[in-house]
Amino acid sequence: MAELVYRPVIGAALTMFKALDLKIDTQGSENIPRTGGAVLVSNHISYLDFIFTGLGALPQKRLVRFMAKESVFRHKISGPLMRGMKHIPVDRKQGEAAYAHALDSLRSGEIVGVFPEATISQSFTLKSFKSGAARLAQEAGVPLIPMALWGTQRLWTKGRPRNFKRSHIPVTIRVGEPLEAPTDQYAGAITRRLRERVQELLEAAQRAYPVRPRDASDTWWVPAHLGGTAPTPAEVREAS
Repeated sequence: MAELVYRPVIGAALTMFKALDLKIDTQGSENIPRTGGAVLVSNHISYLDFIFTGLGALPQKRLVRFMAKESVFRHKISGPLMRGMKHIPVDRKQGEAAYAHALDSLRSGEIVGVFPEATISQSFTLKSFKSGAARLAQEAGVPLIPMALWGTQRLWTKGRPRNFKRSHIPVTIRVGEPLEAPTDQYAGAITRRLRERVQELLEAAQRAYPVRPRDASDTWWVPAHLGGTAPTPAEVREAS
C-alpha cells in the first residue's frame, strides 16, 4: 500500500529541521535490516524522539511503526496522522490489543519502534526497561535493534519550554548491531542485555556530542553524573 501520509510527514519534518539548522549526526543505520521485521528500541528523553528514531531508519529505506499512547490517536490533528502512518495505539489498561497489533506488524515484515522506559527520562539517564520489546522479538522471531539519541532533549522535553528557534542544536543518533531474542531465554535476561547495549550507545553519543553548555544557566540538559544540573533519578522519583 502506498504511504500517502508517512512520507509527506517525513518531508515536513526534514524541512523543519533544515529551517532550524539542526546538526544531525547519524551512525550505525546499516545495522537496521533492509527487509523483514525488527523491534527498534531507543532511550526516551524528548517528545520528538519518535521522529529522530525514525530518521535513523531512513538510510535503509525503512519506515518505523511506533507504539504510542492511545490518547495521541484521539487528538483531532495528531490522530489522523498517527493512523495514516500506521502507528500502534497503546491503551495502558488494555495492553493485550496493542501487543497483538505490534506482533502482527512484525510478522508482516514491519519495523516496530518501542521506548521500553515507557516515559521520558527527566534525568536524561536510562530508566529501567520493560520487557515488552524482548517478548515481541521472541514471539515474532525478529531481532532487537538498539539505538540511542542525544541532544533531542534540548528541543522539547518534559518540564521545559519548546525550543523551535534557529538554534543550530546538534542531535546525535547511534544505532547498534542487532541483538537476537531466542525463545529459550528469559525475556528479563534479554532485556538486561538490551539495556546494556543502549547504555553503551548512549555513552558513545554523549562522547561524540560536539557542544557543551554555554554557561551555568545552560547545564539543565546535562545529567548530574556528567556535571550538569538535570535532576538525579532519585530526585525525579521524590518529585513524582
